[in-house]
This record gives sequence, structure tokens and C-alpha cells, in this order.
Amino acid sequence: MENNWWEINPETRIDTPFLALYIDRIRYNIEHLIESVNGNTQKLRPHIKTHKLGEILDLFKKYQINKVKCATIAEAELCAIHNVPNILLAYQPTGLKQKRWITLLHKYPRLNFSTIVDNIDTANELSELGKSYNLKLNIYLDINAGMDRTGVNFKSNWSDLASAIIQLPNINFLGLHIYDGHLKGTIEQRTKEASDSFTQITDKLSTLEQKLDYKLKIVAGGSNTFPFYATQENVESSPGTFVFWDINYQTNLPEQSFKPAAVLVGTIISKPTENTLCIDIGYKSVASENPIDKRLTILNDDKLIPISHSEEHLVLENKGNKQYKLGDTIYAIPYHICPTCALHETVQVVNSQQDIYNQWTVLARNKKISI
Repeated sequence: MENNWWEINPETRIDTPFLALYIDRIRYNIEHLIESVNGNTQKLRPHIKTHKLGEILDLFKKYQINKVKCATIAEAELCAIHNVPNILLAYQPTGLKQKRWITLLHKYPRLNFSTIVDNIDTANELSELGKSYNLKLNIYLDINAGMDRTGVNFKSNWSDLASAIIQLPNINFLGLHIYDGHLKGTIEQRTKEASDSFTQITDKLSTLEQKLDYKLKIVAGGSNTFPFYATQENVESSPGTFVFWDINYQTNLPEQSFKPAAVLVGTIISKPTENTLCIDIGYKSVASENPIDKRLTILNDDKLIPISHSEEHLVLENKGNKQYKLGDTIYAIPYHICPTCALHETVQVVNSQQDIYNQWTVLARNKKISI
């Protein structure tokens, strides 16, 4: 059924809307990721924001991927619950997040945790917390490579800030964190822009390493620049979407041949006009931060075009000749899978026989697990 790989045996389907994961395709995507770094899983630190699933973390470990990156305390706690050896919180802990972070480190003392900072004040606060709780905190300096979201500008004298952080008590300075999600365009354009900024960063880093007399680490990139960083020495690459893929990256990152592995399943609930259908995939079930033409793509029929969207309803205009009836099943791939997955409490897992055989809880969609 590869031509209609998304179809699920009716006998195993549950009530819609739901998000289905296809386990064989997930395994393919992980294996393809590993092939992209020539089998060296030490070069991989995948971001877990896409899936937020403990079962995926267990699968990573089976493939010898033992380092991950995350954005929330809940995601970090999920990684700890599943005994991931090395966990980077790539989100500067400020305010009450600092105390939650310390609590997590205390609860799982055998795991290797790290986080990022982009200023001396936060670094000082973490240093003081480290002293208070008798902890040595692992820190990366967050570098702004042009996205202007977080980090210290890569063109600035950031090595002076790094030197100051290194001097703080109870801080173990590990290296640099770089995220350049702003880079768009062809693979050639993305590679050139990433290479230009990375060269400037590594030149300064080399000078800093000479002063320190030890090598520093680099955690860099996401899906858009993964092909570049996968070829760089001493760099841990951090793609996340590869595990499920989506329409956005399938369209805009054509050089990366991952397979879509997450599908929204809905039902036709009404036929309000002669040429429109209404299905139950509202924006409570699919990410809606983009215009309506960039929220999902219907797999059954490319002549079904979204024209109206609300909380529990999606209206499709039928521009083709195929006829549909109430109760028919509709399959769709999200344009942006990461926030879509976070909208679902559970996901249904589909095997190679097209049967739903398991259900997984998206535990780290919560703002808090226990800490």
C-alpha cells in the first residue's frame, strides 16, 4: 500500500480527529539521519520539540543517539524520565525556570544536563545557584547568527563574554550553541550563509581555545542547515522535524529525503454546499499560525482545497470530480508538524500492516510534568 501508505484499516481506526504516526517511516527517517553523518551518532543531538514523546526517545537510544536538545523544563524532564544520558536545555533559564532547572538536576544526578546563556547577569545567577546547591552547571554560550531571537551577536566580541563566564565559580563552560532558523532559500543559499557566519564564529572560537588550552564544543543548526553542519568537524547537529517531516520542509528542503510519518485523520461531517465539504480538523487539531493555504495538505485528493478554518471545522472546496459522502475519512499532512503534535494528548501508532497497534501519550506537550 505504498501508494496509499497513509490509509489505516477501518477496523482499527478510532474516532477523529487524531494524529497517526507510521512507525516504519519513523525508523526510516532516523536511519536516514544517521546515514547523513556517515554513521557517527556522536554528531547528532536531535531536538525533541517536534515529537515530545518518550517512546521516540527510547527509539533514539536503540539507534545509539544518546544526546538530545529541548526547549522546555517539561521536555527536559521527559528526557530524564527516559534516562537519556545527555540533555541540553536550549532555552536560557530565567526567573522561576532557574529553580525548576536546579530541582531537575537534583532529581536526576546521574544524567548530564546543560543549558545556554547569552549574558553575564544570567550566568552570574546560575553561578550563585550552583554555589548554593553545590552543583557544577554545564553552560553553552548562545550565539545569535542573524535570527535576532536570542543570543549574543556573532559579530560582537562575544569571546570576551565567554571568558568572563569561564571565570565564574560552579560553572563548567562547554562551548557554543548556534541556531540559524532564519536561513531560507535553496540548499546553496542556506549553505553559503551558514558557512559565512560559521567561519567567523569558529575563527574567534579557535583564538579562545588557544587561550584556554582545551577544545570547546559546538551545538548548531536545525533542519534547514543540517546538511551543512553534518559535514563540519566538532559539531553536534540539532534537527528535530526529520522524525516526522511535514509539508513545509518537504517543499522547502527538497534535498533532504525524509518521509512524512505523521498524518492527521479526519471525517467529513457536513456538505454545506454543492462543492464544499466540512471536516473535523479544526485549528485545535492542526497548527494554524500560517495562512490557510499553509496549514495542511489533503492526501486523499489534491483537488480538496482548504477555504475556511475554525476551532472544530475545516471547510474544503472540491475542485475535482470525485464525490464524497458524510462519514468519509480524510487524511492530511500538516504544514508544520511541531506545534500540531503539541495539540494532541495522544497519538495513534500505525504498523506496516496499516493497523493502529498502539497509542502514545504526548507527555511533554504539558507545561509541567512534575517539576
